[in-house]
Amino acid sequence: MKNYIPMTMARTFMLVGSVLATLWLTGASADTAPSVDEIIHRANQTSYYQGKDGRAQVMMTITDSQGRERERRFTILRRDVSDSDDIAGEAYNGDQQFYVFFQRPADVNKMAFLVWKHLGTDDDRWLYLPALDLVKRIAATDQRTSFVGSDYFYEDVSGRDINADTHELLEITDNYYVLKHTPKDPDSVEFSHYVMYVHKTSFIPVQTEYFDKNGEKYRVATALGVDTIDGYPTVTKASMEDLRSGSKTLMSYSAVTYNVGLPEDIFSERYLRRAPVQYLR
Repeated sequence: MKNYIPMTMARTFMLVGSVLATLWLTGASADTAPSVDEIIHRANQTSYYQGKDGRAQVMMTITDSQGRERERRFTILRRDVSDSDDIAGEAYNGDQQFYVFFQRPADVNKMAFLVWKHLGTDDDRWLYLPALDLVKRIAATDQRTSFVGSDYFYEDVSGRDINADTHELLEITDNYYVLKHTPKDPDSVEFSHYVMYVHKTSFIPVQTEYFDKNGEKYRVATALGVDTIDGYPTVTKASMEDLRSGSKTLMSYSAVTYNVGLPEDIFSERYLRRAPVQYLR
């Protein structure tokens, strides 16, 4: 494997690296490099399992190949159901629940998306369409389709099951663990594999590149901003780019809070029609 990073990626990594410099709390030398399994689990924890639950306000900006923009504003709630595995007392691999409530624009106002994330089996997902007063069940085959017209997929919102892929450590650089992930069931997804650059001390996946069945890179996810919130390194700005269509989606997170104490009952089909307003502010 080549021992350098392409220039476009290098510019992005320089930007993210400057933000992550404030997170450099513990060293990770080659002599103490964790196993591939530990890297995967820690990256998964940092991406989806910070604290016991969490809440964030999100501004999504979708820009097409001609520079035209569309915006989505929503609140995302997350609750850990089980924490059978832990790092320093916190879950990094277990069932979860997600609730996404849309406020803007008007045509998606009060639309809600609910996920019951299960490890080892298909997630349960529902979408509430207020204009029709209809709760739509999202099939497992739809998980890798566009999330509300953006470049993100439904699966990106709650995360891909780490057990769905095999994992290989390709390289260790000064700042990153470079990993290759290959689906165990290649017919279930549109990609052949994806490559992830995981920051060595924060374990934040800084960039993820997806490759199609012909080995061509066609989709790139990038962490563009990181802050420490409630003691947790947290991605506060991220993008997903479709290299084929030229479309790009930017996600900016604000009012991020952990360990809110979200009750289990709000993550139910009943609350799709009657939003839990007190937890969405």
